[in-house]
Amino acid sequence: MKEDILIVDAYNMIGNWPKLNRLKLQDRLPEARDELLNLLANYKKLRDASITVVFDAMYVPGISKSYNQFDLEVVWTNRDETADSYIEKLAKERQTRFTQVTVATSDQAEQWTIFSEGALRIPAGELLTDIERAQNEVKQTAREFADRGIVRKSPWNDQQLYKLEKLRDQMMAKPHKKDKK
Repeated sequence: MKEDILIVDAYNMIGNWPKLNRLKLQDRLPEARDELLNLLANYKKLRDASITVVFDAMYVPGISKSYNQFDLEVVWTNRDETADSYIEKLAKERQTRFTQVTVATSDQAEQWTIFSEGALRIPAGELLTDIERAQNEVKQTAREFADRGIVRKSPWNDQQLYKLEKLRDQMMAKPHKKDKK
């Protein structure tokens, strides 16, 4: 079975998803970015895929960095690099016989390059529909459990999981004391 890798052209999603586009048009782009990352982080939990979100440097220049609170790889391209060119290189690197790369974009020019590398493409609207469908399935399952009287405790939130991961890393870093007899 191939590992699923989803690469998302972030500003392409923001421009095509109505709620996020409204935030952008109201000069609330940071909120739109956070909302996109929250949606994708929740989607990742449901889909069990590796997700990389690429932001173009024309809005916020920077370097590649990962945000643990979202459990996503979030990349800010360099000033002289577009999100499209970064995504094309990344798709080529990550598409192997053991992986299936899917690129979320509505950019017509980018899709031909993606296909030539063996990756798949999902348009912005279709990804949003897939995210909403996955969320609705979880809600429906929860309702069915509730109707049967089955109570399911909610999973730990990202902040709790991040703290546990840090604690585990600290414990693994400490040398173990040998038992004295």
